[in-house]
Amino acid sequence: MKQIKTIMFCTFFLLTINFNAAAKISVHGHRGARAVRPENTLSAFSYALDVGVDFIELDLAVTKDNKLVVSHDPFVDPVICLDDQKKRFKAPVAIRGLTLKQIKTYDCGSLINPRFKNQVKQPGQKIPTLSEVFDLVKNSKLNTAKTVQFNIETKIKPSIPHLSPSPKDFAKLLVHEIKRHGMSKRVIVQSFDYRTLKWVKKLEPKIKISQLTHESMVDLVAAAKAIDADYISPNQYWITKGMVKRLHKNGVLVAPWTANNKPSWDYLIKIGVDAIITDDPKGLITYLKSLKLR
Repeated sequence: MKQIKTIMFCTFFLLTINFNAAAKISVHGHRGARAVRPENTLSAFSYALDVGVDFIELDLAVTKDNKLVVSHDPFVDPVICLDDQKKRFKAPVAIRGLTLKQIKTYDCGSLINPRFKNQVKQPGQKIPTLSEVFDLVKNSKLNTAKTVQFNIETKIKPSIPHLSPSPKDFAKLLVHEIKRHGMSKRVIVQSFDYRTLKWVKKLEPKIKISQLTHESMVDLVAAAKAIDADYISPNQYWITKGMVKRLHKNGVLVAPWTANNKPSWDYLIKIGVDAIITDDPKGLITYLKSLKLR
């Protein structure tokens, strides 16, 4: 019995050493904090700031009048938004076909996403512009606001070019807004479509870029080198310790998406990632603190 207790203690000790030896893991609040607030709204971003995220993660689409607005899809999502009559949309509406004025008539805070039962309604929340997100942070009195960074995804696909500007024009709009707010050193631009990333890097080398990857197994080092990416952001289920080591050896940081529970967090901590993108930033921050990793 004494032997068993000794083995258990040693195992626990080694695990603790392994966790504590890890570098700080940055917490990226996915769409703000989708687990508890309507996604990609100022309410979600305020909550993320309040709980102490390192990065606010958000997505961008572009309106008919070339305004950068925060939306995960190139459409107004009928699952989470109400129209200007406070009624449900019958079908998705393309953001590229709407002006900012039209978009601002929609309510994207009164409906709870059925995938996230713990969401708290925030009636009247609008689809924000990127400028409004930057202003929210700049005007905040929270200490987090002084250091928080942004992980901004360009939503663009080659197969549906009519739903976004060209990669070059998208990048120009984004870089202009980032520079206008003095945020070049506080932004990562991420995308599944490498074309906007290449343009962002060309237009403003100070802005970091991150190549998002889907489920399929690819050579992540080659993908990063192809566009001089600072980060690789893979699906959490398609990254291994060996891949992380190779990426680190080549100067590339790793920020998997989207991990929302302790088993997933444990795995990503164990393989040595640099950041975790999560819908539950408060839960992850609390967990990392319990492991003395924050």
